[in-house]
Amino acid sequence: MALGLTTSLTPALTRELTRGVADIDWSAPWLADWRAVGEPLAQRITEGMPQDEALNTVNARNMAPVRFVPQADLPAGQAYEEFIFTSRCVPTREGLHDFFNALCWMHFPLAKQRLNALQGQAIAQVGVGAVRGPMRDAATVFDENSALLQAPDVLWQALAERRWQEAFVDLRSLWKDARWLTFGHAALEKLVQPYKSITVHVWRVPQGLVDLPAIDTWLAQDLQADKLASKPFCPMPVLGVPGWWPANEDATFYADAGVFRPVRLPAVLPI
Repeated sequence: MALGLTTSLTPALTRELTRGVADIDWSAPWLADWRAVGEPLAQRITEGMPQDEALNTVNARNMAPVRFVPQADLPAGQAYEEFIFTSRCVPTREGLHDFFNALCWMHFPLAKQRLNALQGQAIAQVGVGAVRGPMRDAATVFDENSALLQAPDVLWQALAERRWQEAFVDLRSLWKDARWLTFGHAALEKLVQPYKSITVHVWRVPQGLVDLPAIDTWLAQDLQADKLASKPFCPMPVLGVPGWWPANEDATFYADAGVFRPVRLPAVLPI
């Protein structure tokens, strides 16, 4: 019998419910910090345990300040972020997207709570409109598609200025002094079936913060509304990280301007 179920599921129904969780390659370098918690969870889900139930089994250790509930618990007409803010419950669908979202809650509980508080407070002040506004837009981008990078100044500057050849080839040896954490759950979902053009929004984290709790504490304090609204992201094709993709051992990998795009120069106005 599948874990946590009183009735068995057919193989076809199990495949439909897991929707890609069984396809996760836990040996991928971008999942190194998620594997210890994520791989056993994925196993429970692929064996048939409902995703919210599996997540709460692990979360009983108080890894996240929320509970995971079925998507049907979200009242019709209520904003997702507002519901989490007021109920401390996260509506959860079966599949990769919400699976990685829950893992992020477990690994970065303070930062996720901060992002949700910013969203919830904004909704309480101005309601839910057709346009989120600069801060809510940026908070959503961060939540869905961000990565965290600790890197030497010279390496960060090259990345920020999109000097790709310098950052990934000339300064390649400096990557051993860098640390990368993929935060956004949509980015992690895409990386289950990786392709060259996956681009994330990188947020710089100071060096010297060693473990995830220290990074989480710092990040929760750094996620200020004004800073988010300024969108201080560095867009970067994630498979450019040295050691993450066999093809990037060849320097020509970075010469693809359709993926590793140069900085857009200001338009020249007519005299």
